[in-house]
Amino acid sequence: MVDHLGEFEELMLTMVAILDQEAYGNAIVQAVKDQLDRNVNLSAVHITLYRLQDKGLVTSEMGGATTNRGGRRKRFFRITNAGKRKLNELQEQRLKLWKMLPELKFVVR
Repeated sequence: MVDHLGEFEELMLTMVAILDQEAYGNAIVQAVKDQLDRNVNLSAVHITLYRLQDKGLVTSEMGGATTNRGGRRKRFFRITNAGKRKLNELQEQRLKLWKMLPELKFVVR
C-alpha cells in the first residue's frame, strides 16, 4: 500500500473520484478551477495521474475519438479500490487531527 501522497496527488485522486466516469485531464483542470478557484497546469495533472496509476490508485483507458477533438481520443481515469481505501485513510487522518485542534477563535477585521 502507498504510504504517502503529496498534496497535489491527493487533490488529483480526489478529483478522479468526484468526476467518476468523466475524469480526464481537461475536466480535472476545469473542476479544480470551478471548485477551488485554483489554476493547475494540464501537464502537471497528467504527470500526477500517471504517477497515481503507477501506485495502483487509479487506472486509465482510452475513450472513443470525437469529431470536436479532431479525431483525438481522451484518456479517462478511474479510482481503484486501493485508491478508495487511500482516500478513506486520508480523510480519517485529517478528521483525527481536526478533532485534536483546540477551538479556534478568529478575529474578523
